[in-house]
Amino acid sequence: MENGEIEAAEDGLPVPAPPNGRRYRPVGSEDSAVIQMTSMDGSSTSATAVAGVTPQPPRNLKSGANLTIDPSMQEGSSDHATSIGPQRDSKLELFGFDSLVNILGLKSMTGEQVQAPSSPREGEDVAITIGRPKETGPKFGTMMGVFVPCLQNILGIIYYIRFTWIVGMAGIWQSLVLVSFCGACTFLTSLSLSAIATNGAMKGGGPYYLIGRALGPEVGVSIGLCFFLGNAVAGSMYVLGAVETFLDALPSAGLFQESVTVVNNTLLNGTAVAGTATISTPSLHDLQVYGVIVTILLCFIVFGGVKIINKVAPAFLIPVLFSLLCIYLGVFIAPRHNAPKGITGLSLTSLRDNWGSEYQRTNNAGVPDPNGSIYWDFNALVALSTREELLTDSKLLTATVAWPAPVVIYIGIILSTLGAALQSLTGAPRLLAAIANDDILPVLNYFKVSEGAEPHAATLFTAFICIGCVIIGNLDLITPTITMFFLLCYAGVNLSCFLLDLLDAPSWRPRWKFHHWSLSLVGALLCIVIMFLISWSFTVISLALASLIYYYVSIKGKAGDWGDGFKSAYFQLALRSLRSLGANQVHPKNWYPIPLILCRPWGKLPENVPCHPKLADFANCMKKKGRGMSIFVSTIDGDYHELAEDAKTACHQLEAYIEYKRCEGVAEIIVAPSMSEGFRSIVQTMGLGNLKPNIVVVRYPEIWRRENLTEIPSTFVSIINDCIIANKAVVIVKGLDEWPNEFQRQYGTIDLYWIVRDGGLMLLLSQLLLTKETFESCKIQVFCIAEEDSDAEELKTDVKKFLYDLRMHAEVIVVTMKSWESHLESSSSGAQPDDSQEAYISAQRRISTYLSEMKETTEREGRPQMEHGKQVVVNEQKVDKFLYTMLKLNSMILRYSRMAAVVLVSLPPPPLNHPAYFYMEYMDLLVENIPRMLIVRGYRRDVVTFFT
Repeated sequence: MENGEIEAAEDGLPVPAPPNGRRYRPVGSEDSAVIQMTSMDGSSTSATAVAGVTPQPPRNLKSGANLTIDPSMQEGSSDHATSIGPQRDSKLELFGFDSLVNILGLKSMTGEQVQAPSSPREGEDVAITIGRPKETGPKFGTMMGVFVPCLQNILGIIYYIRFTWIVGMAGIWQSLVLVSFCGACTFLTSLSLSAIATNGAMKGGGPYYLIGRALGPEVGVSIGLCFFLGNAVAGSMYVLGAVETFLDALPSAGLFQESVTVVNNTLLNGTAVAGTATISTPSLHDLQVYGVIVTILLCFIVFGGVKIINKVAPAFLIPVLFSLLCIYLGVFIAPRHNAPKGITGLSLTSLRDNWGSEYQRTNNAGVPDPNGSIYWDFNALVALSTREELLTDSKLLTATVAWPAPVVIYIGIILSTLGAALQSLTGAPRLLAAIANDDILPVLNYFKVSEGAEPHAATLFTAFICIGCVIIGNLDLITPTITMFFLLCYAGVNLSCFLLDLLDAPSWRPRWKFHHWSLSLVGALLCIVIMFLISWSFTVISLALASLIYYYVSIKGKAGDWGDGFKSAYFQLALRSLRSLGANQVHPKNWYPIPLILCRPWGKLPENVPCHPKLADFANCMKKKGRGMSIFVSTIDGDYHELAEDAKTACHQLEAYIEYKRCEGVAEIIVAPSMSEGFRSIVQTMGLGNLKPNIVVVRYPEIWRRENLTEIPSTFVSIINDCIIANKAVVIVKGLDEWPNEFQRQYGTIDLYWIVRDGGLMLLLSQLLLTKETFESCKIQVFCIAEEDSDAEELKTDVKKFLYDLRMHAEVIVVTMKSWESHLESSSSGAQPDDSQEAYISAQRRISTYLSEMKETTEREGRPQMEHGKQVVVNEQKVDKFLYTMLKLNSMILRYSRMAAVVLVSLPPPPLNHPAYFYMEYMDLLVENIPRMLIVRGYRRDVVTFFT
């Protein structure tokens, strides 16, 4: 079929082939399967005789990303280019990305192995190899990496040495209950593990990788390190089991005197039976010496690498399977003619006698002793002999029962335990290396390994731990420690599946379908219950160790975002909380300040400094005990398509600044044609529901005179007007350079000049300042501004009662200010002007000059007075009134609050149809000679309340 006929053939419409249409020739056996995407134009080169694909560098990589091209691929590309000439770009490039065929998606169709994609943390370089993938070292595979280690752990020391001894204590029915209990725990854990493992590609680390990616780095590292310790200690348990079995089988090999335990009274059916039994146990020093030697030999095998382990592991496993067969053969043919007295074979009498439990006290060696210090209360399953034989056969009844001779079981036990020890010494270092490679804890950097390399440093560290536990020499003391760490890991796997299943994020699509969050929760609870049943003291110790590691990782560890379940839970909780808040107004009792902090400076900051250094300090002062969210925003003038990457870079810098200042907040950068338009977009769209910012924090433009006389005033006035229209409170900070940080304690007063009703915002801000260590030594003074003819005492009484009802402690001071009419009368009567009259006259002179220049321009152009596209109407008497009011208020602040730590004063709104330049003159008169001031304007609602 012609290339042009492919699509239309389905509709049954014959489509003529293009003039230069391409035909596909059959692929021969000597051809390599390579997919090539070329142009669909009629002049495109034929796809025949294609020997390779010329790789194109990915276009969508970020700057700094590593690009590795296989040299052999380059050679093939050059040969291909010389043979068929230059190729045209693929039509798929219209989508703006590289073809998946050439990068990842269909590479496997060429017979090449493609490395599974991972999700690197933000900021990491991504290495993409085009061509043949990099060859890695040999790996274990499913059989040697999963099946054989699991089988060696199952058929290990517990099965051979401890099962028969345990059932003598617990009896059959309790053993059945406990085995079912533990089997349910492992079965549920397997379901959870299967679900997580089939939800995506995995890297090294096993359960640590699953738990860390599901519950976060802190939980993953804490449980992963405990699991590593469990594997390392398990190696010592297996070594001790092998050595103990060897010394039991060959007592003459002991280097030291054997320990002989004499039992005078043995419990039988609940009664003490007089008698003397001599039981020999290996010497502790023999266990230590032989254990250290065996551990060192196993470490040499592990240092040999994966190839040697793959060859040695089957040699350990095959005799174990044969010994297991011998045990079952011995069970069916027992009792033999030379069997000990206690061996009865499969007998209903023995089954009935061993059905009930009869726990006894033992010494540290596990030998029954009525005066022993250990009381056993756990169970296992085997019913092959009488209770006396179970408890007095040196814990090796399996060797006595086995056919044809006990030596087969001794060999099987030794090889089984050595194989399990080898697997522990192999898996534990790789687990530690996987934790170190995630670069969460800097202290683990010594154990990092490159891909395909052997973790020699981690193996050496594991060997030291194993040797240390071997020196302890007590198998029964080591076993609970291993059990706790393994059960803790199983609980982590179950909790991971429970969280992921409960959240059901879009990325949760495991191929294993037999799972449910309730089953995972039951599995996790079973793990915890079993831990406490075995030993509450070891459980508390293991949980405390995991908690300490978690706390250490949370403090010293590097932050990493692995898309864990807790982040998904936080996201869903935030969405649910946002919906529960609704769109209604928040009650004043639940009102929190959510400041929108405009970071863009009026001047210029040094390079790579995204924000004024003191803005975050001020934002923290607006929160009680640091609780609350701040939104740091800035604008970039220009076109969004051209400056989008610059905005992302600036946003990252601003986020780093927020984190450095330890301020709870988020960063946003807006690209807009101008600062005014950018802020107008921000104030309209920023936030969601009741989490929209309710206070806008702006720095006062103290440099407006020397920097720009027209742009800064108009932008400043535009920001205030936008906040008023959007019903946002405004806080303008004057003297931000002198704002104290958390280490600069302030003394004196916090003075409030309360002029207009603002919903109590100014009072609330003063109380929030007092909660900070910087201002906790200050006192609040409330200055009420009254005119000369008002009743000052009545006003003072009302304000005091109001503050008392609000549970606010402050000193109330009423000050009178001469009205504008009184000022005119005193001026006409020739009264002596105040000392600050000079500033007032200077401001009048500047405004008159600006107004005259505006009038000349309008008369010359023949149009009404306009400013930034808006008509301006100037009432000179109203201008003088504003100037006088600001002047008197400034004089009053300098008179009463010159030594105040901070002054809060009400913000007058910009007068309608007045030039922005005039408003800046008003504000300059207000803030003149005041080092630190907050100019506050509330919004149309109360933020404080009388009621509880």
